[in-house]
Amino acid sequence: MHMKPIYSGKVREIYDISDNNLVIVTTDRISAFDNILPTLVKDKGIILNKLSNFWFDKTKNIVPNHIIDDNTANMPSFFQDDYFRDRTVMIEKLNMIPFEFVVRGYLFGSMWNAYSIGEPFCGTVLPKNCRLAQKLEHPILTPAFKHDVGHDEYITMEEVQSRIGTALTEQITQICFRLYEECSDYAFSKGLIIADAKFEFGQNKQGKLILADEIFTPDSSRYWDAATYQTGTSPNSYDKQFLRDWLLNNKRNGAFQFDNVPETILTQTQKLYYECLNRLID
Repeated sequence: MHMKPIYSGKVREIYDISDNNLVIVTTDRISAFDNILPTLVKDKGIILNKLSNFWFDKTKNIVPNHIIDDNTANMPSFFQDDYFRDRTVMIEKLNMIPFEFVVRGYLFGSMWNAYSIGEPFCGTVLPKNCRLAQKLEHPILTPAFKHDVGHDEYITMEEVQSRIGTALTEQITQICFRLYEECSDYAFSKGLIIADAKFEFGQNKQGKLILADEIFTPDSSRYWDAATYQTGTSPNSYDKQFLRDWLLNNKRNGAFQFDNVPETILTQTQKLYYECLNRLID
């Protein structure tokens, strides 16, 4: 039996296996600046899947999640192939909420870009004289509307509320902050700072709010080394920033060299992902 994915994203492939369930396979693909690189990062999918499942398990007291099973032996025969082991989960089908929610505990990334040109970000205005990678007084929730094609669009929480109502917005807000707070504390005890984290939610057939997608992976969160972290500089990170930096610093005629990333950069990226996993799960 050969199955075709109903959706193939930058990293994940989704298979429809029944009325109630989907299967998600996390590949070794890596993307940067909205482009999938032609080369793979070996075992990256396994690392992401293990980390996400670890955090889903750790946070199920805060919010239920979409994982039904992570053992491929309990999935259709197509998924019995060795390739699928440790990178595949069976999940509950959900009616997805069309926003992603990023909790930011530090001033970095898109938020820093907006701040440095004096613009508010998702409705938030920060005080003057903040520095790059500075810890924010309180974490901030910044939503984005998910477009099928191209970039997600940053919006305000008021816009979210006008779309999905006050009660649901309030519930999501509380859950996001609690997830970030508890998981950041745990990561910090392992020498890692979670600078920001992205969450996605859906509702099941009973209308219950369920945490979906992936959580606290180096693809969906920024992990920094707590020992070397300093405000005002770009911290050592355990995510794609290393690869992004290489691409930014090695443009040719203003164009990213997606096809020419050296093997050493991909190997080092894999090492960083592995180190993140090993520090969190011991």
